[in-house]
Amino acid sequence: MEEVETAPDIFIRYDYPRLLDENRQAVAGFLRVPVETVVFVPNATTALNAVLRNFEWNADGKDEILYFSTIYGACGKTVDYVVDTRRGMVNSRPISITYPCEDDEIINLFEKAVATSKGEGKRPRLCIYDVVSSLPGLRFPFEAMTSKCKELGVMTVIDGAQGIGMVDSRLDELDPDFWFSNCHKWLHIPRACAVLYVPVRNQHMMASTVPTSHGYVRKSLRNSTSGTGSKSAFVSNFQYTGTLDFSPYLCVKEALAWRNDVVGGEDILQEYNINLAKTGGRRVAEILGTEVLDNKAGTASDCAMTNVRLPIRIAKNGSNSSAAEDESVLTEDIVNDVAQWMMDTLVRDYKTFIVVYSHGQHVYVRLSAQVYLELQDFEWAAETLLELCARVAKREYEGHI
Repeated sequence: MEEVETAPDIFIRYDYPRLLDENRQAVAGFLRVPVETVVFVPNATTALNAVLRNFEWNADGKDEILYFSTIYGACGKTVDYVVDTRRGMVNSRPISITYPCEDDEIINLFEKAVATSKGEGKRPRLCIYDVVSSLPGLRFPFEAMTSKCKELGVMTVIDGAQGIGMVDSRLDELDPDFWFSNCHKWLHIPRACAVLYVPVRNQHMMASTVPTSHGYVRKSLRNSTSGTGSKSAFVSNFQYTGTLDFSPYLCVKEALAWRNDVVGGEDILQEYNINLAKTGGRRVAEILGTEVLDNKAGTASDCAMTNVRLPIRIAKNGSNSSAAEDESVLTEDIVNDVAQWMMDTLVRDYKTFIVVYSHGQHVYVRLSAQVYLELQDFEWAAETLLELCARVAKREYEGHI
């Protein structure tokens, strides 16, 4: 920031493009892909918007976007927007999943959705799925999904917002059609910074940035080589999209060096976080008297987040379900409002933030492991949550929801 404020014109026009390329080169090496396939955008939602808003749909109205019910909220809204504004050219097909479920079950549900789509005379063009879903915070079988999409001729749009820096991100082996990830989460880059990967074979689809800016080229004049100097049209397009704070993009190279030189390397960092999440999750469940959300194979928890059930049960509206001695019962119509009250109370009274959410017939919390945390931090969270659940049992939320 000091450099750009000292000489804004010189920095933005001359220094920034060079430094940006250096950081693109660093993240490309980390992902094991060519540098010409990666660009930076502010966040994962912007990346998905760039992909979906640029996608050209067939005029016959048969195209479909497939996605899972665990899609991140903003991404789901983006799908809705595209469907609403493309005048009947494309529709969406959600695939409902409820955990705990096995990886094979998820793949089978996807296969059935594709078969149903085709059976109805539709055309499943692309599928959006996560590396690690947000709610619940579980590892999605993205490798198997990518293989299955290729087998069935469905393009892959992988939301890795919770991905880079948390789990292996070897895109050379995965070979998705589109992939993006927030760098300001697990890679420890200042907000806002995300990387968008588009292989050369699909870059002709990315005509515009979001918002459209200096790099846009009219369709009648567009070709695969148009760009700035030696850079491709794709890279040139995303290099400068207006006067924004691009400084987070220039921190990627140093962050990757820190992870290697100070922490000891990516394998050590990821192993520490995943082990802490697993150990911490079990300890929290022990204190709460509940259990960790996982599948039987244990693959869903192979990430740096853990989801623990709270001693709160969800009952259908109008039912007469009674609570066990160590749990509370909330009806379906108020559970989300109470979850919001719990999060607000955690911030106000305990000076922390923990995600509280409902899934299936239960209420869970999502906890994250980071290199600066230890098991005792999870134990503190558990004791805090235990106290908060006691306040729910006393119905302290009444009058506040």
